[in-house]
Amino acid sequence: MDGKLLARIGAIGFVTFAITATAIELSHKDEPPLYQSVAAAAVTVVDPLKTELRRCQQLGEAGTRDPVCLQAWADNRDRFLKPSQALQPQPAPQAPGHQGQPQNPPTARDPAINDTAPASDSHTNEAR
Repeated sequence: MDGKLLARIGAIGFVTFAITATAIELSHKDEPPLYQSVAAAAVTVVDPLKTELRRCQQLGEAGTRDPVCLQAWADNRDRFLKPSQALQPQPAPQAPGHQGQPQNPPTARDPAINDTAPASDSHTNEAR
């Protein structure tokens, strides 16, 4: 078989395949999808901070003097830079029935201390 003849047969086959694929693609009708996307069904929630940041962006240089924009930028920074509640140390759990009184013993300056208590150790008297 001649090389030219083989090339012509290949070209005819390629053109035939391309025409058939084009005809099939053009004959398809656009059908609605069987399932709707969850994102399309979800209600879009408008973030007031985002809306305010967009407004400040449109103000341009005047936004740097607008107190509302300055507050919106501060809130946006805080949202990303403040440590979250999950990362902050949690207070130690208190014993049941504990009313939140300090756990440190009272000092000598505390008026709740009874000044009439004996100064000697009770263990020394019991050993005699």
